[in-house]
Amino acid sequence: MARTPRPGTAVRGSRTGRPIMALLDLLGRRWLLRIVWELRSGPLTFRALREACGDLSPTVLNTRLKELRDSGLVALDGAEGYALTPLGQELLERFLPLVDWAERWARRG
Repeated sequence: MARTPRPGTAVRGSRTGRPIMALLDLLGRRWLLRIVWELRSGPLTFRALREACGDLSPTVLNTRLKELRDSGLVALDGAEGYALTPLGQELLERFLPLVDWAERWARRG
């Protein structure tokens, strides 16, 4: 039986409202992670993101950006384009050790 989250613990963008599930939802969608990764160095326009994610269609990119905006990880600044929010920055900072581990593991074969 699923438990409902306590008030104040809900996370936007999560199907369950629980922070760990929001993170797992994100980790399970490689294009969401790719977009967050591309935004790590600063804001990008839709066109620049499209070029960085070359094999992603504009429709899918637009859908993924909406999901990221709804979850509070990415914000749209009309002048500069899409950028990580403080929550998105924190997720990326906490995710980097896992990326480093995965790269070391991949080099070992």
